[in-house]
Amino acid sequence: MPSIPRKLGNKLDRSSIRISISRGAKAPCYSSSEAAGADLCAWLPEKEMILSAGEWILVPTGLRIELPPGFEAQIRPRSGLAAKYGITVLNSPGTVDSDYRGEIKVILINLSKNDFTIRDGDRIAQIVFSRHERFEFEAVATLDATERGENGFGSTGIKS
Repeated sequence: MPSIPRKLGNKLDRSSIRISISRGAKAPCYSSSEAAGADLCAWLPEKEMILSAGEWILVPTGLRIELPPGFEAQIRPRSGLAAKYGITVLNSPGTVDSDYRGEIKVILINLSKNDFTIRDGDRIAQIVFSRHERFEFEAVATLDATERGENGFGSTGIKS
């Protein structure tokens, strides 16, 4: 089960995140001892889904989570699905806010030329937890100058 810091008084408790799991769905799990992301599995108890070439679909996981304030969950692609099959997360990374209590669903897109079958229990994405800050926005007429300025989109080149 994912483990992130939870502030309790002046100390952090690295115990767990509360999750609700639909009957038959799988809890997120880390595939290695140093994995940053826990795998999310498809929850398709009734039938498999076909992700046609060039299309995208919303895949249920059967999971709901309760994050502490100040944290988000990011839904990211699995590198193996992308490299081997051209399957990735369309809105990568997807964000799950700490006040959201609905089911986590993953928008997968098939960038290959072949249809792809998603079955119940397939590892389809990964979830990474991150602390975040909120900022106030201040409207100003100009921004401080920098050496880079407005140069972007490849302006620094590709060679080191």
